[in-house]
Amino acid sequence: MSERTEDLEEGLASWRMPSARQEAAPLRADTPADEPVGDVDEYAAALAAVPAQPEPEADDEPEPEAAAPSPVPEDVDLGAVLEAILMIAEEPLSEEFLSSVLERPRSQVRETLGRLSAEYTGDGRGFDLRRQAGGWRFYTRADYARYVERFVTDGASARLTKAALETLAVVAYRQPVTRGRISAIRGVNCDGVIRTLLARGLVEECGTDPDSTATLYRTTTLFLEKIGLDSVDQLPELAPFLPDDVTDIEEDEQR
Repeated sequence: MSERTEDLEEGLASWRMPSARQEAAPLRADTPADEPVGDVDEYAAALAAVPAQPEPEADDEPEPEAAAPSPVPEDVDLGAVLEAILMIAEEPLSEEFLSSVLERPRSQVRETLGRLSAEYTGDGRGFDLRRQAGGWRFYTRADYARYVERFVTDGASARLTKAALETLAVVAYRQPVTRGRISAIRGVNCDGVIRTLLARGLVEECGTDPDSTATLYRTTTLFLEKIGLDSVDQLPELAPFLPDDVTDIEEDEQR
């Protein structure tokens, strides 16, 4: 055997593969920073020699934007479109809102709604299209309301008590108003009645009084729908129903 072969065998015999424990052994706190542990330097050099993998190229194409709703074509019946929208509306829709959604002139929308309302009335339909609470919505025609009420309530009464009606009237005419003011006008505590009106959606909170920081209340859109008005400005005048000494009563309340 030649000397070169013997040297090679001796080199192979003296070299050992690092064990799994050596590979997984963490660095110890007492190990000098400049002293390698096992074959860490060799591993680091081997890792540095591995070529970096190229990052995936980003998609330069922008995501397609959602297509904007197209206006209602002129050959489509605007009345039919309005009927379809109002049929599922949960609250009155204003002419301005409908005009914006359908991209049709407001005057055209108003004229179409008026025409539909007149057609329903002329045909004697069981429903009516009316403008209430600042918008348009389908309603049961008054002539058939008692039959609808019988179907909906099934004999159960949903009427407000006298106390609730009095409290609701105070809120309607004095809004925004606090509970304390309502109680002073009625002469009794109104906390329970206010909770009932809030639960039925007839009144709502609308901020706080700047002086007392008490909660203010006002009527809702549902209130206008129930009494058939477009705004609270259409409420009847109270003067014919007030006593002659109402001024003295108000002065006494303020004292």
